[in-house]
Amino acid sequence: MEGEKAAVVDATTKGAGQRQRSTIGFPYMDLKSAIELADAIHNHVGLGDCDDDQLAAWTNQSPKSSTFRVQIYAARMFGIIEGDGSKHKLSEIGRAIVDPKQVREAKARAFLAVPLYKAVYDKYRSGVLPPAAALSRDMVALGVSEKQKDRARVVFEHSAEQSGFFEHGKTRLVMPGVATHTEATPDLPPTPNDEGKKGAGNGGNDTPPPPARHPFIDGLLQTLPEPESDWPAAARAKWLQTAANIFDLIYKGDGGITVSTAMANRSPRPNE
Repeated sequence: MEGEKAAVVDATTKGAGQRQRSTIGFPYMDLKSAIELADAIHNHVGLGDCDDDQLAAWTNQSPKSSTFRVQIYAARMFGIIEGDGSKHKLSEIGRAIVDPKQVREAKARAFLAVPLYKAVYDKYRSGVLPPAAALSRDMVALGVSEKQKDRARVVFEHSAEQSGFFEHGKTRLVMPGVATHTEATPDLPPTPNDEGKKGAGNGGNDTPPPPARHPFIDGLLQTLPEPESDWPAAARAKWLQTAANIFDLIYKGDGGITVSTAMANRSPRPNE
């Protein structure tokens, strides 16, 4: 992935004299283009793998074109696809994005998976975004190269709109609301015994339902593999980093704990 990033940056700054490298990750194509690849994979192989030639053919592109490579990099930056080398498959976020019941939440997670977008969101989550020129300068301060600041801002704005963060206006980044879906039950007429049953066993008082978990937490827990199943260390680290990002979004307090930091600070096991 780092190799793809370097190739993309080199291609976009070629001929500009001294090449400038951004020090923070961001895509060069918007969220919509990344979802197009997810849809193509899902429609042809479901949760299976595909290679560059297949994915390019499904999207009417050449596997050697720079546009295709930039689109692949964007989809990986949003956390929608994953794989080694020329092999691609849907990630956990990608599987949620192709699910109509989870797509809204998944788009928000994909947007915040981009380091630049997460940094801008954290900075302005309680305030108003500055005008375009000032926002571009802010992105340079966050690590975007000077020559890529305007492109980074435009793609950021398109992706924010596509993921629902601009639903309340383009001057604020607001986390999209996600409704919890429940199966509807038909309204039934009351029976004579309904009043007697109400509050039975607790002194006649209705027991309030347990508090619902945040949908991001529920979505995270649903991705845990079955006990005793094989779960590679790299996949565990990715799950833990996703959990850290979600906790940082929905809880107050000092955040920013990364998987690498947590692993470095943990106590060694007896056999280590």
